Amino acid sequence: MAITDVAVYAQMSAADIEALGRELDEIRHDIEDRRGTRDAAYIRRTIAAQRGLDVAARLVIMLSRNRIGIAVGTVALAVAKSIENMEIGHNVGHGQWDWMNDPEIHSTTWEWDMAGSSAQWRYAHNYRHHVFTNVLGMDDDIGFGVMRVTRDQRWRPYMLLQPLQNILLAAAFEWGIAIHGLDAERARATTRAEKFAQARILSGKITRQLGKDYLLFPALSGARWRRTLAAVFAANVLRNVWAYLVIFCGHFPDGAEKFTAAAIEQETRPEWYLRQMLGSANFDAGPVLAFLSGHLSHQIEHHLFPDLPSNRYPEIAVRVRALCDKYDLPYTSGPLLHQYLLVMRTIHKLALPDRFLIATSDDAPETASERKFTGSTAVAADGTGHPGLRTALRLRRGHRAAERRIDRASARHRGDR
Repeated sequence: MAITDVAVYAQMSAADIEALGRELDEIRHDIEDRRGTRDAAYIRRTIAAQRGLDVAARLVIMLSRNRIGIAVGTVALAVAKSIENMEIGHNVGHGQWDWMNDPEIHSTTWEWDMAGSSAQWRYAHNYRHHVFTNVLGMDDDIGFGVMRVTRDQRWRPYMLLQPLQNILLAAAFEWGIAIHGLDAERARATTRAEKFAQARILSGKITRQLGKDYLLFPALSGARWRRTLAAVFAANVLRNVWAYLVIFCGHFPDGAEKFTAAAIEQETRPEWYLRQMLGSANFDAGPVLAFLSGHLSHQIEHHLFPDLPSNRYPEIAVRVRALCDKYDLPYTSGPLLHQYLLVMRTIHKLALPDRFLIATSDDAPETASERKFTGSTAVAADGTGHPGLRTALRLRRGHRAAERRIDRASARHRGDR
């Protein structure tokens, strides 16, 4: 089952966790002290460039006379929508730029270019997900209510269709986010009138969004409205798939651990930091890929400091990696394709009932607990006998590989007889 004691799983003492927390607080305070004109200029340039790209892409779609031009315009529009959703809307919604006191670039006023309501998303995401990251029964983002991504989630017959559901979710990701946000707001509403009001907020946003993309801009295209309609639809699907890919690779590859409610009882700030580090995953990205992902290629840093400016995540990552080395903690990252293949393995594997799975619920690639180390004789490389988690995981993998070699040798021996 999921982790019930984060300190035990991480193989860290209370003193070490407190020390880690102090060093992460120092990183936060340093970035807060240094943010200023450079950061404000960055987000304003990004917004201006995104809006320019959006207008240019729509003009290319409407005015092009050949398929190449339409394809270029469609891809450009998808990129513009991705930047707006990931680098701007998502990060502004986290309050990363509230310190500027700019009423236009503020978490309470920004409305992003997708079907869901920003206000509803902020509660489901900023609170339910970021405060209770990967805590079963509290974080609704664990599988988004439709995917089984840990063995702690009970298997149901409909989950046999999970590989197909995964494809549909990727193509319609903005609609999944919209419904997800509405469900979270309606769950905390106390009266029927409040629930109805939340539904009305979402229906109003959907009406405006569909009207802009599928009525206004096709109408401006005149006789070419069908082409514009198809291009905008394709751009939205491309944006949805990209957003899905970034989010899933940051939350569901191997190494992004899950936790029980017991793990956060009387949780301190340093313990919260540690849980964020263990429950998130990065993917390797250069400046362009990081920008297009909203810098969520640095998902670990984002979960540690969700309200710090996203353009600061690359420099924060250097310091977080150093802390992982110092405290012998894993820093879960890898190429984007590799991370996604791990996610796909989990999605397809957990579509099956547990009786068809090999690893235990305490020691599986996608589901682990502190019990995976029971009876372990792991000794750290420095000979202290007190390995940190990264060393323990490495030795555990080596031990399991040795067991598999022994099993294969035994099978061959029995065959020879």
